[in-house]
Amino acid sequence: MEGNLNALTTIFTEFYYWVTIVMMFLIHVGFCMYEVGVSRRRNHLKTLMKNAMAIPLVTITFYFFGWWIYFGFPNGPGIAGGLVTAPFAESWNPLMGTHLSGVNPGETGVTPTDAALWHRLNGVFWGAFLLFSITTASIVSGSIIERARSGAFWIVAVLVGSVLWILDASWGWHPQGWMVKLWGYHDAYASGVVHAIAGGAALAFLIVLGPRIGKFRPDGTARDIPPHNVWLVTIGLFLIFTGFWGFYAACNIPLISPATIAGQITGETWTATNIYLAPTTLSAITFNFLMSLSGGMLAGYIVSKGDPFWTFSMGLCGIISASAGNDLYHPIQAMLIGAIVPTICYKLHYFVERRFKIDDAVGAVAVHGYGGFLGVVVAGFMLWGQPSSPYEGFVHINPLGNFAGAVLMFVLGFVPTFVVCKILNSMNLLRVPAKVELEGVDFALNHAFDASVREVGTAEKAMIK
Repeated sequence: MEGNLNALTTIFTEFYYWVTIVMMFLIHVGFCMYEVGVSRRRNHLKTLMKNAMAIPLVTITFYFFGWWIYFGFPNGPGIAGGLVTAPFAESWNPLMGTHLSGVNPGETGVTPTDAALWHRLNGVFWGAFLLFSITTASIVSGSIIERARSGAFWIVAVLVGSVLWILDASWGWHPQGWMVKLWGYHDAYASGVVHAIAGGAALAFLIVLGPRIGKFRPDGTARDIPPHNVWLVTIGLFLIFTGFWGFYAACNIPLISPATIAGQITGETWTATNIYLAPTTLSAITFNFLMSLSGGMLAGYIVSKGDPFWTFSMGLCGIISASAGNDLYHPIQAMLIGAIVPTICYKLHYFVERRFKIDDAVGAVAVHGYGGFLGVVVAGFMLWGQPSSPYEGFVHINPLGNFAGAVLMFVLGFVPTFVVCKILNSMNLLRVPAKVELEGVDFALNHAFDASVREVGTAEKAMIK
């Protein structure tokens, strides 16, 4: 690192992203508590392990190919250009590991420019995007509890977490993404890039999977299967809210000189930027995060008549629905969007449940899928005419571009997941047998646990003289 300012900026950026990774891990603590709280007693252990094991599976696959997809496909390829070379994101490249020097003698695949930029920042950038990946996959997990095979979910988790979401991020969440260039797509905090695609994937999984046994009465009306433990659900959702602060911060670049951006922004003022390298501040997202959360929670409390599950879930939906434009919204806009969109999503959840017999155990399709989709569409109208990027020649934000982007995100999650689930279902690998579902997916584990307890108890009694 040359010069004190460059050294300080690099070290600060490295630590900044490392902190966001730690904070985002709280999302997954929250997901585990939330799903266990929603599931019934006989399904707790499998529910926990199904979600938890997505973390190592997505981590390993994202290391091998997910990170490279982000850098390789911003042009489509074939839409705005060809495949982009990204050697520093290839799993076998020396920069995909500890690399504290410049280019070593005889070292291939590392340029001096790459070494200067990536030798300290690659791991934390990768880690932040990895946590986005695991979050996207985990969104699917809650909706399918109590009847999906763990292995089927893990296959879908890798597909969604290490291929589909990072592909759409390359298209619409990369400073040079073709959707940003050609459509003016704007989705600063991933309403569509993470949430709409995950919601589309969850809906596809649920259509093929079918409802839980007993969810619908003989006349077709839905039974309410309430959360087993509302306290766990509440604490889990609050941990997700807390982790989302890290999610939002990781969508920003903390410090950059606009003079290095070859576009509309010039000068020597250093600033934070959003994912598209357009200036923003942590102050802006603090206003809008809290206002959109508050709008969602207030609306949730009113429309659900004080139901804790939907009050907190709609608070999360409020954040998600405003996320596409929370770098540019006024706080009152964020609050109103955060209240109105979740109300629509709440109504849609029950309409789809009644009309199509979709059993979404946690409302993930509504909160993430519908909320993310509508959030992107709303941003296209609310921010109409604003620059989508600091780069000259890029189309400005517009309703058509964001609507087309929202559709693409949802469909990109839905179609591949639907195909994979159909294949797994044809092989009888998607859903547990009816007997297992009725006994509980934890039945074998609980039986073994009880047998062990009895054996130990018998042995201890035999030792009493």
